[in-house]
Amino acid sequence: MTAAPSAPLAERMRPRSIEEMAGQGHLLDTGRALAQSVAAGRPHSMILWGPPGSGKTTLAGLVAEHAEARFLTLSAVAAGVREIRAAMAEATDLWQAGRRTVLFVDEVHRFNKAQQDAFLPHVEDGTVVFVGATTENPSFELNKALLSRARVYMLRALDEAALTNLLERALSDPERGLGGRQLQVTEAARALLLRAADGDARRLLSALEIAADLAESGVLDAEVVTEAVAGGARRFDKGGDDFYDQISALHKSIRGSDPDAALYWLARMLDGGCDPLYIARRLIRVASEDIGNADPRALQVALNAAEAYERLGSPEGDLALAHAAAYQASVPKSNRVYTAWQAAEQDVRRHGSLEVPMHLRNAPTGMMKEQGFGSGYRYAHDEPEAFAAGVEYMPDALAGTRYYEPSDRGLEQRIAERFRRLRARQG
Repeated sequence: MTAAPSAPLAERMRPRSIEEMAGQGHLLDTGRALAQSVAAGRPHSMILWGPPGSGKTTLAGLVAEHAEARFLTLSAVAAGVREIRAAMAEATDLWQAGRRTVLFVDEVHRFNKAQQDAFLPHVEDGTVVFVGATTENPSFELNKALLSRARVYMLRALDEAALTNLLERALSDPERGLGGRQLQVTEAARALLLRAADGDARRLLSALEIAADLAESGVLDAEVVTEAVAGGARRFDKGGDDFYDQISALHKSIRGSDPDAALYWLARMLDGGCDPLYIARRLIRVASEDIGNADPRALQVALNAAEAYERLGSPEGDLALAHAAAYQASVPKSNRVYTAWQAAEQDVRRHGSLEVPMHLRNAPTGMMKEQGFGSGYRYAHDEPEAFAAGVEYMPDALAGTRYYEPSDRGLEQRIAERFRRLRARQG
C-alpha cells in the first residue's frame, strides 16, 4: 500500500497499519473484535458505513493485507455486469489456487438489487470476503440477503484530536508528508485547516497540500489557507443520511424546547445547501404535530415564515425561518391533536364506512324529512354555552369514543377546563 512520491498527499499519508488509523478507536483499539479479526488475518465479510474521509477504503485494504489476500476493488458508480463477472472470475481462479480475495466495493449502495444479489453465492462459498463501503444507511440501501451475510461497522467522522494528530504527522513526516519543506504554519492556519476538514481526513490533507503549494514564502498562514479552501462546504448530502439526521435533530430540538439547538441545526442545514422551503414545510408540520392547540399561533408563524422566504429568498428569508424555529422551540408543546388524528384515522380504517346517525343528516327535501333525516337534531347555538348536552355525534358503533384529550399546557389548559365543564353536563 506504499504510494508513489508523486502521489497526492492524501494518498501518501494513507495509513499503513491499524495503529495509524485515525479516529476509529471504537472499532480498532486493542481488544476490539474488528481489530482482533484484522490482526489475526481472519477477515469476514463486512459493510463499512461512514462519512467521506473516515478511512473505509484504507481499512478494507488493511483487512486484505493482514490476511495476505488479493485486494480487488470495484466502484459501484463505474462497474457494470461485465466488471462484476470479471472480478468474480479472477477471485474464483485465486480461490482454486489457494489464495483468498478481499473484494472491496466502494459506494455499494449504488448497486441495484440484482447487482447486489450477484455477490451472494461467492460470499457464501468463500470465494470472496466481501467488503462494501457506503455513506448511506445500509438498512435502507442494501438487500437484507447481503446484510445478513456481512457485519456492519459504523465509522465516525474524525474528531479534532484525530485531525490534529494527522495534520502534525503530515507536516513532520519527511518521507510521506511535507516534513522536507520546512513550512512555518501559524496557529490560525492550523485552526482553519481543521475547521475546513469537517471531520474528513482526505479533505484535510488535500487542503494542506494546496495551501503548501500556495505558500511561496514558506509561511503557511490564515490568508493562504483561506484561499486554499475557498468554496468548501460543510458535510451535508441532500437526501442522504446527513440530511435526515440533521432535519431530525432540528425537529427534536424544537420538540424538546431548545431554541439554541434549533437555530444551530437550522444554520447547519442552510449552510450545507438544504432547500429552505423544505425546512419551511417541516416547520409547518412541527406546528401541528408538536405544538398544536397549546399555541395555535405557531402554525401561523410557520406559514408566515414560508411566505416570507418565498418573497425574499436568501439570505433575508433565512431570518424568517430562524424566527419560526426559535418561536416554536420556545412555546408550550402538545401532541394531543396529532395523536387524536392518528386514532381517528385508525378507526376509519378499522370500521369502514359507518352510517351517519339520522339526527345528523341534512334534510333539504320533504321526502327526506319524512324518512327521519335530521329528526331530533338540536341546534347547539340555542342551548346554554352553545352546547347540546346529551347529543351523540359519533356513529352508533363508536358512541362515546374520545380521541382528543387536551393537555394542561398553554392554551390547551383552557380547552381542557372547558371540556371538563361541558362533560360534567353530559351526565
